[in-house]
Amino acid sequence: MSTTTRRACPECDGRLREGERETVCTSCGLVVAEDNIDRGPEWRSFADDETNRERTGAPLTRSRHDRGLTTEIGTRTRLKGRKRRRIARMRRQHERAQISSKAERNRVYGFTEIRRLVSELDLPEYVRDRACVLFESAQDADLLRGRSIEGFAGAAVYATCRTASVSRTLDEVVTGARATEAELSAAYDACNRELGLPTGPIDPAEYLARFASALDLPQATERRARDLVDQARDQGLISGRNPAGVAAGCLYTAARECDHDLTQAATADVAGVTPVTLRATYHDLREDDPAGGD
Repeated sequence: MSTTTRRACPECDGRLREGERETVCTSCGLVVAEDNIDRGPEWRSFADDETNRERTGAPLTRSRHDRGLTTEIGTRTRLKGRKRRRIARMRRQHERAQISSKAERNRVYGFTEIRRLVSELDLPEYVRDRACVLFESAQDADLLRGRSIEGFAGAAVYATCRTASVSRTLDEVVTGARATEAELSAAYDACNRELGLPTGPIDPAEYLARFASALDLPQATERRARDLVDQARDQGLISGRNPAGVAAGCLYTAARECDHDLTQAATADVAGVTPVTLRATYHDLREDDPAGGD
């Protein structure tokens, strides 16, 4: 597409016309300026080649063993007979050549398990990428020898949630993982001990939004529960307790104060704790409240 400008030609004072690459005089045809740089996209995508002629694939990612640089031989082809069989053999050999060692095969399997678990737990992409980096660090430190790959994949996701302040309990990770709680705990302890993970106690306030949404509680009740968490922290009621249980106890206490119909069993079930754990925080908060009472 070209446009006509009001600048004059330096030779005949004619009108200039700017195209995509050249500026030409409409009277004498003099090329006043030229630009040979293609300003179009520098990538190509064959998935929708007719509508979007992009020339690169997906961006680099740490959730792939080769950072996402893998190439594939397509299956949609019009070749027939001998050429089709040759392409099939090339595709099969190409897939085998992508994994060169047993360690790389284990990394591929571990990364696949991490991606599946992150998707099942509805976690953000940065948790997926950081968990894959942690799994690779554990493999480089030779921590996987004699241990479960699935356990280390689940431990990497759980440890990343702990370090990134993402509220996911151990029971939730174990439920979605393909490893037992013992395998996951052993892998997590090994990573925490050998890699020095910057893990600390989880703030019970991190669980409130998710628990309140699952229980369909109004925002006023959630805000009151946050105040109760701050009160419990000031009174030393959080130390040594299950943070999910403390969050459940604060939500139940806030619901009682706001006259919201909520049972201890429903709250404990959402938090993944027992009603006894919930009642411990509830009774302590009521005892320290001057206007409290059962």
